[in-house]
Amino acid sequence: MPELPEVETTVRGLEPVLLGQRLTRVEPRRADLRKAIPVDLRQRMTGSVVERLWRRAKYGLIDTDRGDTLVFHLGMSGRWRVDPSEILPHDHLLIETAAGRLVALNDPRRFGFLDLWATEDIANYPPFLATGPEPLGPDLTAAYLMEMLAGRGASIKAMLLDQRIVAGLGNIYVCEALHLARIAPSRAAGRISLFRLERLVEAIRTVLTAAILAGGSTLKDYARPDGELGYFSKQWRVYGREGLPCDCGGIVKRRTENGRSTFWCPRCQRG
Repeated sequence: MPELPEVETTVRGLEPVLLGQRLTRVEPRRADLRKAIPVDLRQRMTGSVVERLWRRAKYGLIDTDRGDTLVFHLGMSGRWRVDPSEILPHDHLLIETAAGRLVALNDPRRFGFLDLWATEDIANYPPFLATGPEPLGPDLTAAYLMEMLAGRGASIKAMLLDQRIVAGLGNIYVCEALHLARIAPSRAAGRISLFRLERLVEAIRTVLTAAILAGGSTLKDYARPDGELGYFSKQWRVYGREGLPCDCGGIVKRRTENGRSTFWCPRCQRG
């Protein structure tokens, strides 16, 4: 599933095509994806001007001058295609601008979704109500994590994947950040010192920033809007590297819990 860096890369890829542009054609090509597409999406979006493109957690958002925000989630296989040479069967939404540019939301598995919400009320969009702070924003601090994790016996990895604690973190980047911070993924979250949480916050930001610059990680169907693949997988320290050497000389291990693989180095991630 595309994680925060992939969604951020997607939004940045759409920005030069859509920002400030009037939408002359907005065409849903089916009635639903994971859930029903708003029946008035075409009417409310056609003729509007895009004022802002941004991201919250793993959601992309497109604000228009009509006070509407188009919310999109890429699900497992969704991606936007810019100026496609042909329309494919799984291009489920087409958006054309007055400048003659075209973008298509392609989602073969249809696990993504589209929604519309009032821009002024977007903070109250249901998925955002219980969502934690952005990991690249100023509200994610070691002190905040210390407060949220106090007394928690669950693993630090599980807590970081909880969207109520931190927004947008997924399995790949949690594994990578914990390795960079030298924290064992199984360690009880409530037993991690403030000093180590400071190191963790820094590691989260370092990993996410590098991933965004690299265009995300290419897993199965993901690609950037321009069709290029994300290359952060070339920089993975532990994820997907079971049995390979860690930088410290240890060997990367893997275990599976609840359908998710955890990759870590027992030698340098002891605490």
